[in-house]
Amino acid sequence: MQSMTGYGRGHVSREGRDIQVELKAVNHRFLDISFRVPKQIAFLEETLRALLNAGEARRGHIDVTVTYANGRPDAANVQIDHALLSRCAQETRRAAEALGLAPPSLGELIQLSGALGVSQADEDAQIVCELAQEAYTLAFDALCEMRRREGSALLADLTQNLAQAEAIAQEIDERAPMVPSQYRERLLARLTEWETQGVEPQRVAQEVALAADKCAIDEEMSRLKSHITQFRLCLTEGGEVGRRMDFLLQEMNREVNTIGSKAADVHIAQRVVEIKCILEKLREQAQNIV
Repeated sequence: MQSMTGYGRGHVSREGRDIQVELKAVNHRFLDISFRVPKQIAFLEETLRALLNAGEARRGHIDVTVTYANGRPDAANVQIDHALLSRCAQETRRAAEALGLAPPSLGELIQLSGALGVSQADEDAQIVCELAQEAYTLAFDALCEMRRREGSALLADLTQNLAQAEAIAQEIDERAPMVPSQYRERLLARLTEWETQGVEPQRVAQEVALAADKCAIDEEMSRLKSHITQFRLCLTEGGEVGRRMDFLLQEMNREVNTIGSKAADVHIAQRVVEIKCILEKLREQAQNIV
Protein backbone atom coordinates (compact mmCIF):
# COMPACT_ATOMS: atom_id res chain seq x y z
CA MET A 1 0.00 0.00 0.00
CA GLN A 2 1.31 3.43 -0.94
CA SER A 3 0.37 6.89 0.21
CA MET A 4 -0.03 9.65 -2.35
CA THR A 5 2.13 11.95 -0.23
CA GLY A 6 5.88 11.87 -0.77
CA TYR A 7 9.05 13.64 -1.82
CA GLY A 8 12.05 12.57 -3.86
CA ARG A 9 15.15 14.27 -5.21
CA GLY A 10 17.72 13.12 -7.74
CA HIS A 11 20.96 14.86 -8.69
CA VAL A 12 23.36 14.04 -11.53
CA SER A 13 26.49 15.94 -12.56
CA ARG A 14 28.64 15.01 -15.53
CA GLU A 15 31.03 16.78 -17.95
CA GLY A 16 30.12 20.27 -16.84
CA ARG A 17 26.39 19.69 -16.83
CA ASP A 18 24.50 19.62 -13.52
CA ILE A 19 20.83 18.65 -13.22
CA GLN A 20 18.50 18.09 -10.29
CA VAL A 21 14.96 16.71 -10.39
CA GLU A 22 12.58 17.13 -7.44
CA LEU A 23 9.22 15.35 -7.13
CA LYS A 24 6.67 16.50 -4.57
CA ALA A 25 3.40 14.55 -4.39
CA VAL A 26 0.13 15.16 -2.52
CA ASN A 27 -3.28 13.53 -2.75
CA HIS A 28 -5.52 14.02 -5.78
CA ARG A 29 -8.32 12.00 -7.32
CA PHE A 30 -6.38 11.43 -10.52
CA LEU A 31 -2.79 11.79 -11.75
CA ASP A 32 -2.13 15.52 -12.10
CA ILE A 33 1.37 16.74 -13.01
CA SER A 34 2.77 20.27 -13.02
CA PHE A 35 6.27 21.26 -14.19
CA ARG A 36 8.84 23.92 -13.40
CA VAL A 37 11.56 23.54 -16.02
CA PRO A 38 14.14 26.12 -17.19
CA LYS A 39 13.28 27.60 -20.55
CA GLN A 40 16.41 26.36 -22.34
CA ILE A 41 15.53 22.73 -21.53
CA ALA A 42 11.75 22.97 -21.83
CA PHE A 43 11.87 19.90 -24.08
CA LEU A 44 12.38 17.81 -20.92
CA GLU A 45 8.74 18.24 -19.90
CA GLU A 46 7.52 15.78 -22.52
CA THR A 47 10.15 13.19 -21.51
CA LEU A 48 9.45 13.48 -17.79
CA ARG A 49 5.69 13.41 -18.30
CA ALA A 50 6.00 10.17 -20.27
CA LEU A 51 8.12 8.63 -17.51
CA LEU A 52 5.58 9.57 -14.82
CA ASN A 53 2.63 8.29 -16.85
CA ALA A 54 4.42 4.99 -17.43
CA GLY A 55 5.50 4.57 -13.79
CA GLU A 56 3.76 3.57 -10.57
CA ALA A 57 2.41 7.06 -9.84
CA ARG A 58 -1.17 6.38 -10.82
CA ARG A 59 -2.80 9.00 -8.58
CA GLY A 60 -1.84 12.23 -6.89
CA HIS A 61 -0.79 15.76 -7.74
CA ILE A 62 2.94 15.77 -8.50
CA ASP A 63 5.05 18.92 -8.76
CA VAL A 64 8.16 18.34 -10.90
CA THR A 65 10.93 20.91 -10.42
CA VAL A 66 14.06 20.76 -12.59
CA THR A 67 17.20 22.78 -11.80
CA TYR A 68 19.90 22.87 -14.47
CA ALA A 69 23.32 24.46 -14.88
CA ASN A 70 25.75 24.16 -17.78
CA GLY A 71 29.32 25.18 -16.97
CA ARG A 72 30.89 24.01 -20.24
CA PRO A 73 32.86 26.50 -22.37
CA ASP A 74 30.44 25.99 -25.26
CA ALA A 75 27.37 26.72 -23.11
CA ALA A 76 27.17 30.29 -24.38
CA ASN A 77 27.41 32.03 -27.75
CA VAL A 78 29.50 35.23 -27.84
CA GLN A 79 28.93 37.62 -30.72
CA ILE A 80 30.42 41.03 -31.48
CA ASP A 81 28.80 43.46 -33.88
CA HIS A 82 31.98 44.48 -35.70
CA ALA A 83 30.26 47.05 -37.87
CA LEU A 84 28.76 48.79 -34.84
CA LEU A 85 32.06 48.61 -32.95
CA SER A 86 33.96 50.09 -35.93
CA ARG A 87 31.48 52.93 -36.30
CA CYS A 88 31.67 53.69 -32.59
CA ALA A 89 35.49 53.63 -32.71
CA GLN A 90 35.57 56.16 -35.57
CA GLU A 91 33.17 58.55 -33.89
CA THR A 92 34.81 58.36 -30.45
CA ARG A 93 38.29 58.81 -31.99
CA ARG A 94 37.09 61.90 -33.88
CA ALA A 95 35.59 63.29 -30.69
CA ALA A 96 38.77 62.54 -28.72
CA GLU A 97 40.95 64.33 -31.29
CA ALA A 98 38.69 67.37 -31.22
CA LEU A 99 38.86 67.53 -27.43
CA GLY A 100 42.53 66.63 -27.17
CA LEU A 101 41.82 63.48 -25.22
CA ALA A 102 43.04 59.92 -25.55
CA PRO A 103 40.74 57.63 -27.55
CA PRO A 104 38.79 54.99 -25.53
CA SER A 105 40.15 51.48 -25.11
CA LEU A 106 38.61 48.41 -26.72
CA GLY A 107 36.86 47.46 -23.51
CA GLU A 108 35.43 50.95 -23.15
CA LEU A 109 34.29 50.88 -26.75
CA ILE A 110 32.52 47.56 -26.28
CA GLN A 111 30.82 48.84 -23.13
CA LEU A 112 29.80 52.10 -24.75
CA SER A 113 28.51 50.54 -27.97
CA GLY A 114 26.84 47.43 -26.58
CA ALA A 115 28.35 45.54 -29.50
CA LEU A 116 29.03 42.45 -27.38
CA GLY A 117 26.18 39.96 -27.16
CA VAL A 118 26.13 36.81 -25.04
CA SER A 119 23.38 34.22 -25.46
CA GLN A 120 22.85 30.66 -24.31
CA ALA A 121 23.78 28.01 -26.81
CA ASP A 122 21.27 25.37 -27.82
CA GLU A 123 21.47 22.40 -25.50
CA ASP A 124 22.24 18.90 -26.72
CA ALA A 125 18.77 17.45 -26.19
CA GLN A 126 19.91 13.83 -26.19
CA ILE A 127 22.60 14.30 -23.53
CA VAL A 128 20.37 16.47 -21.33
CA CYS A 129 17.51 13.94 -21.60
CA GLU A 130 19.83 11.12 -20.55
CA LEU A 131 21.00 13.08 -17.50
CA ALA A 132 17.42 14.03 -16.65
CA GLN A 133 16.28 10.41 -16.83
CA GLU A 134 19.03 9.36 -14.43
CA ALA A 135 18.11 12.13 -12.00
CA TYR A 136 14.42 11.32 -12.38
CA THR A 137 15.03 7.64 -11.57
CA LEU A 138 16.79 8.59 -8.35
CA ALA A 139 14.01 11.04 -7.44
CA PHE A 140 11.21 8.64 -8.27
CA ASP A 141 12.79 5.80 -6.27
CA ALA A 142 13.05 8.13 -3.26
CA LEU A 143 9.46 9.27 -3.78
CA CYS A 144 8.16 5.68 -3.92
CA GLU A 145 10.13 4.72 -0.82
CA MET A 146 8.61 7.59 1.13
CA ARG A 147 5.16 6.71 -0.21
CA ARG A 148 5.61 3.13 0.98
CA ARG A 149 6.63 4.30 4.46
CA GLU A 150 3.62 6.62 4.60
CA GLY A 151 1.44 3.80 3.30
CA SER A 152 2.61 1.48 6.09
CA ALA A 153 1.64 4.08 8.70
CA LEU A 154 -1.75 4.59 7.03
CA LEU A 155 -2.29 0.83 6.91
CA ALA A 156 -1.86 0.57 10.67
CA ASP A 157 -4.35 3.40 11.29
CA LEU A 158 -6.84 2.03 8.77
CA THR A 159 -6.67 -1.44 10.30
CA GLN A 160 -7.25 -0.09 13.79
CA ASN A 161 -10.16 2.14 12.80
CA LEU A 162 -11.76 -0.60 10.71
CA ALA A 163 -11.61 -2.97 13.70
CA GLN A 164 -13.40 -0.35 15.81
CA ALA A 165 -16.06 0.15 13.13
CA GLU A 166 -16.58 -3.61 12.87
CA ALA A 167 -16.92 -3.93 16.66
CA ILE A 168 -19.58 -1.21 16.76
CA ALA A 169 -21.40 -2.80 13.83
CA GLN A 170 -21.45 -6.08 15.78
CA GLU A 171 -22.94 -4.29 18.80
CA ILE A 172 -25.66 -2.81 16.60
CA ASP A 173 -26.37 -6.22 15.09
CA GLU A 174 -26.71 -7.79 18.53
CA ARG A 175 -28.90 -4.95 19.78
CA ALA A 176 -31.31 -4.88 16.81
CA PRO A 177 -33.39 -8.02 17.73
CA MET A 178 -34.17 -6.52 21.14
CA VAL A 179 -35.82 -3.40 19.71
CA PRO A 180 -39.28 -4.96 18.89
CA SER A 181 -39.62 -6.64 22.32
CA GLN A 182 -38.66 -3.42 24.07
CA TYR A 183 -41.19 -1.56 21.95
CA ARG A 184 -43.83 -4.06 23.04
CA GLU A 185 -42.94 -3.53 26.70
CA ARG A 186 -43.14 0.25 26.31
CA LEU A 187 -46.47 -0.04 24.51
CA LEU A 188 -47.99 -2.24 27.21
CA ALA A 189 -46.64 0.07 29.92
CA ARG A 190 -48.19 3.06 28.19
CA LEU A 191 -51.55 1.30 27.84
CA THR A 192 -51.47 0.44 31.53
CA GLU A 193 -50.55 4.00 32.41
CA TRP A 194 -53.50 5.26 30.41
CA GLU A 195 -55.73 2.64 32.10
CA THR A 196 -56.89 1.45 28.73
CA GLN A 197 -59.32 -1.45 29.08
CA GLY A 198 -60.16 -4.20 26.62
CA VAL A 199 -57.21 -3.88 24.26
CA GLU A 200 -56.99 -7.07 22.29
CA PRO A 201 -53.64 -8.90 22.45
CA GLN A 202 -53.89 -9.42 18.68
CA ARG A 203 -54.03 -5.67 18.16
CA VAL A 204 -50.95 -5.19 20.32
CA ALA A 205 -49.18 -7.92 18.35
CA GLN A 206 -50.04 -6.16 15.07
CA GLU A 207 -48.62 -2.87 16.33
CA VAL A 208 -45.45 -4.57 17.47
CA ALA A 209 -45.14 -6.37 14.11
CA LEU A 210 -45.54 -3.09 12.22
CA ALA A 211 -42.92 -1.42 14.40
CA ALA A 212 -40.57 -4.37 13.96
CA ASP A 213 -40.94 -4.17 10.20
CA LYS A 214 -40.21 -0.43 10.17
CA CYS A 215 -37.08 -0.74 12.29
CA ALA A 216 -35.74 -3.93 10.69
CA ILE A 217 -32.11 -3.40 9.69
CA ASP A 218 -31.15 -6.96 8.74
CA GLU A 219 -30.47 -6.12 5.08
CA GLU A 220 -28.51 -2.97 5.91
CA MET A 221 -26.40 -4.85 8.47
CA SER A 222 -25.71 -7.63 5.98
CA ARG A 223 -24.49 -5.14 3.36
CA LEU A 224 -22.48 -3.19 5.94
CA LYS A 225 -20.66 -6.34 7.05
CA SER A 226 -19.99 -7.25 3.42
CA HIS A 227 -18.49 -3.81 2.76
CA ILE A 228 -16.30 -4.10 5.85
CA THR A 229 -15.05 -7.50 4.66
CA GLN A 230 -14.23 -6.10 1.21
CA PHE A 231 -12.50 -3.10 2.76
CA ARG A 232 -10.32 -5.43 4.81
CA LEU A 233 -9.33 -7.23 1.60
CA CYS A 234 -8.22 -3.91 0.15
CA LEU A 235 -5.82 -3.54 3.08
CA THR A 236 -4.05 -6.78 2.18
CA GLU A 237 -4.07 -6.40 -1.60
CA GLY A 238 -1.47 -4.48 -3.58
CA GLY A 239 -1.95 -2.10 -6.45
CA GLU A 240 -4.39 0.77 -6.70
CA VAL A 241 -6.97 0.31 -3.95
CA GLY A 242 -7.65 3.93 -2.99
CA ARG A 243 -10.63 4.44 -5.30
CA ARG A 244 -12.21 1.13 -4.30
CA MET A 245 -11.77 1.98 -0.63
CA ASP A 246 -13.36 5.38 -1.20
CA PHE A 247 -16.34 3.77 -2.92
CA LEU A 248 -16.79 1.19 -0.15
CA LEU A 249 -16.75 3.91 2.49
CA GLN A 250 -19.47 5.78 0.61
CA GLU A 251 -21.59 2.63 0.65
CA MET A 252 -20.86 2.06 4.35
CA ASN A 253 -22.00 5.58 5.14
CA ARG A 254 -25.17 5.03 3.17
CA GLU A 255 -26.00 1.85 5.10
CA VAL A 256 -25.17 3.44 8.45
CA ASN A 257 -27.39 6.44 7.69
CA THR A 258 -30.26 4.10 6.83
CA ILE A 259 -29.70 2.12 10.03
CA GLY A 260 -29.78 5.33 12.06
CA SER A 261 -33.04 6.46 10.48
CA LYS A 262 -34.79 3.08 10.84
CA ALA A 263 -33.65 1.78 14.22
CA ALA A 264 -35.86 3.49 16.81
CA ASP A 265 -33.48 2.83 19.66
CA VAL A 266 -31.35 5.30 21.60
CA HIS A 267 -28.47 2.83 22.05
CA ILE A 268 -28.30 2.08 18.33
CA ALA A 269 -28.50 5.81 17.59
CA GLN A 270 -25.49 6.41 19.82
CA ARG A 271 -23.55 3.63 18.11
CA VAL A 272 -24.47 5.05 14.71
CA VAL A 273 -22.93 8.41 15.67
CA GLU A 274 -19.77 6.63 16.82
CA ILE A 275 -19.39 4.53 13.70
CA LYS A 276 -20.00 7.55 11.46
CA CYS A 277 -17.11 9.37 13.18
CA ILE A 278 -14.86 6.37 12.57
CA LEU A 279 -15.94 6.10 8.93
CA GLU A 280 -15.06 9.77 8.46
CA LYS A 281 -11.57 9.05 9.78
CA LEU A 282 -11.29 6.14 7.38
CA ARG A 283 -12.45 8.30 4.50
CA GLU A 284 -9.82 10.96 5.22
CA GLN A 285 -7.12 8.31 5.39
CA ALA A 286 -8.30 6.44 2.29
CA GLN A 287 -8.24 9.63 0.22
CA ASN A 288 -4.45 9.61 0.55
CA ILE A 289 -4.05 6.03 -0.70
CA VAL A 290 -2.90 5.39 -4.26
